[in-house]
Amino acid sequence: MIAAAYYNFVRIHKTLRVTPAMAAGVMDRLWEMADLVAIIEAAEGPTPARGLYKKRGVV
Repeated sequence: MIAAAYYNFVRIHKTLRVTPAMAAGVMDRLWEMADLVAIIEAAEGPTPARGLYKKRGVV
């Protein structure tokens, strides 16, 4: 999915001279990698909190 998003929204194609999404009229601007990373991080959600750890050898 990430490769498809990069291909359609970030990469400018030589024959089209725009991204496929821009050529299809889906987007009106070129995305940057930062935009793609922000969407991926938002989809992953927050990192769960880790629990307490016991130290080995301590009772």
